[in-house]
Amino acid sequence: MNSQITFPSHRGYRFHQGLLASLVANGIQAVNFLGDRFLRKYHLSAGIEELYRHSMNAAFAEKEAFLVTGAPHASAYYPRDFAWFYPDVLDPETIMDSPDAVRRVRLLEKSVRLMLEAVRAGVVTTTIVPAGRNRYIGINYFSKPSDTLLGVLAGLEQLLSADQKPSSYLAMSQGAHAGRLLLSEYRADLKQAISELARALQSFDDNGLTALLCDIRTPRSAATDTRAERRRFVTNACVYATFLRGIKLGVIEQTELEKLLGRGLAQYKKELLVLFGRHGHISHSLESRAPSPVASIALDFVNVHQGFWDLNDGGERALFAATTDFILAEPRFRIPNTSHFLVSADNPLNKLIHKIAAPAYQGRSSWPTFNVEFADRMLDYDDCSGTGTYRAHARAILRDIRIMTETHGGYQELISEHGLKYRTWAYQSAVAHSWFPRFLTVWRRAFGTSLLGY
Repeated sequence: MNSQITFPSHRGYRFHQGLLASLVANGIQAVNFLGDRFLRKYHLSAGIEELYRHSMNAAFAEKEAFLVTGAPHASAYYPRDFAWFYPDVLDPETIMDSPDAVRRVRLLEKSVRLMLEAVRAGVVTTTIVPAGRNRYIGINYFSKPSDTLLGVLAGLEQLLSADQKPSSYLAMSQGAHAGRLLLSEYRADLKQAISELARALQSFDDNGLTALLCDIRTPRSAATDTRAERRRFVTNACVYATFLRGIKLGVIEQTELEKLLGRGLAQYKKELLVLFGRHGHISHSLESRAPSPVASIALDFVNVHQGFWDLNDGGERALFAATTDFILAEPRFRIPNTSHFLVSADNPLNKLIHKIAAPAYQGRSSWPTFNVEFADRMLDYDDCSGTGTYRAHARAILRDIRIMTETHGGYQELISEHGLKYRTWAYQSAVAHSWFPRFLTVWRRAFGTSLLGY
């Protein structure tokens, strides 16, 4: 099925924000999440190949208007996910066949176009909730985002680079062409949004160590969005990664960006590393005064694929290794007798709603996708250092995720500290269909062979 893909030009999108719109969005989301918790009975008992095929057919179904994680998140769109959770949906090694390639490219193009329309409308929010035909509500859960623009750029970059890997799928070249058209059409809107993000940064001084931060006074949302700390490493790493991607895609010139920042990009990053790495490892939040290093670390320090870390740099390698070694050595950071690592050794400061409805959601719980990124950064470390320091750990993580996927009947959003599917009275973690390809890509990198027979 190497037929020409038609990319319809969706006009007439209307985006809404404000108190009334937020109340409507919250109502839609509450019904969806609670309904999923009490009505979903899905469990597919099958091997990894059948589970993967089921997930891909669900994630990229013709009826979908936007690429989403899966229930209970399927009623809303999360732009950050294109950087964090599905950066490899167009990796040819993860595609089952030509129809699968066509569906993926078509849905990714629709998704990216909608996100770009939102940026044009000034709606750079954590979440976009459909509210009728071509009507969408932009809402922030649970604070303004640090990584939404990063997700938009990452989704666009996937299209632009679709034809850069060897592939027999015609859809890939068509996707790359669509990406070029989108970049040309929305370049000015993206540049304005990136410039606004740069202008919003503020100088922070901590006993003589200074850096530009996005969250000095109020928390900013990242993939670990329920954590209510301020001055977090991950949020500021996401901002840096956004700037880097904007320059790479030609959205903004580096000299223009550096003028807005008042310093060179390399100096901006160095200041972040010195500030958050002052104790020899990456501290998750400058608000934390945890007495032990392990209590001050969170797994999201690994940041996104092709994001913050440059492990060709010896200083960055040392910081990464020190932080990684603390996690590997601390029993409280993993589910016993596994290589499933928790987001943090202790539960964090949360909003009240999460303390009531989903405690440990982004603390003492294990997110397979963060573990995949942890494994991938370990492989980066070994490649850049010319050592085999972490490959065995990376492989152990991936093997345990495979076991978990087959045990629970699908690729999980997160699992509890006891190794069970995360479930509370109000919330049940998703079967994260669209996150599955990223796992396959990193598996192949770690083991040198595909997990599946495609």
